[in-house]
Amino acid sequence: MARIARRLGATPQQRGSLSGESCPDLFELTDGDFAVIGTEATAALEPHLPPDASRADHERIVVITRETLIRAKKDIPDA
Repeated sequence: MARIARRLGATPQQRGSLSGESCPDLFELTDGDFAVIGTEATAALEPHLPPDASRADHERIVVITRETLIRAKKDIPDA
């Protein structure tokens, strides 16, 4: 199983979290995949997926803040 290799972007505290206990985050894994900590929003967003998008039973739709992704952009490798 892959492990967390590094955080992408700023820490929750650097983004203004006072507690740092429950904040969105992005990580690169040792196998090259990415892991996301976000707010679970499958039930709310699944009905609004475009017709060419789908979700497997084991997958969830999660939401992260715009700031989290923008501040991680510099750390996301180019394809």
